[in-house]
Amino acid sequence: MSILYLLLAFIATTCGSMAGLGGGVIIKPVLDLIGIDSIASISILSSATVFSMAAVSTARQLHAGFRPQKRMMLLAAGAVLGGLAGSRLFTVISANISPQSLKGAQALFLAGLLVIVLFKNRLPDFDIKNTVVSTLLGIMLGAIAAFLGIGGGPINVAILCMFLAMSIKDAAIISLFIILFSQGAKLTLVAVDTGFGVYEGLDKLLFMIPGGIIGGLIGAKLNRKLSELFIHRFFMVMVFGIICLNLYNAVNALLH
Repeated sequence: MSILYLLLAFIATTCGSMAGLGGGVIIKPVLDLIGIDSIASISILSSATVFSMAAVSTARQLHAGFRPQKRMMLLAAGAVLGGLAGSRLFTVISANISPQSLKGAQALFLAGLLVIVLFKNRLPDFDIKNTVVSTLLGIMLGAIAAFLGIGGGPINVAILCMFLAMSIKDAAIISLFIILFSQGAKLTLVAVDTGFGVYEGLDKLLFMIPGGIIGGLIGAKLNRKLSELFIHRFFMVMVFGIICLNLYNAVNALLH
């Protein structure tokens, strides 16, 4: 079973780092489908894995010459605030509804967001330069990612392409930058608030974090080598598959 978690983290983060999917958007629904871990533990497993992936991917991109600009820093700052807010929202809601209902609601919400992502090319594009709006976008993206327990990659990529006029390859890099800060904020809040001892099954991180790090390194290298067209097509196919998986999880959770 440990090998399964290692392979899941590796495959998810390789795809996530390459195309800006983040990895968590794959890890979360797959772990929901497996059904071994609690919804709270899955959130931590996913967040810690994609944080590791985002850290090494960002470091690799910085070494390759990537330099964050002012607008990217504003997005990252907003993502920190959003990550804290989303983590707190998850804690409040999970204390007031059943785990199955929360799992179903999360799956439906994520599937709905990904449908928008899937049709992003048919929606109007903007090139927002306002600093306040950029920060607010970061807050929104960070909050969604932390609440759902995902990196938020495909949602980040869609928003960056639609509202900040980025190419999908650039958006994939900036998406990882946002993930690094939003998930870092979430994990910091958990460490300070309740600590990690209250969560079961976190020993799986001994396999998932190395898988995430290796996947992040390979995915970042692939991002630089593969064409814009290939990354775009891969991104769209993966998003469609994740929508189907989340819809299945939602129906399964809400019927039980």
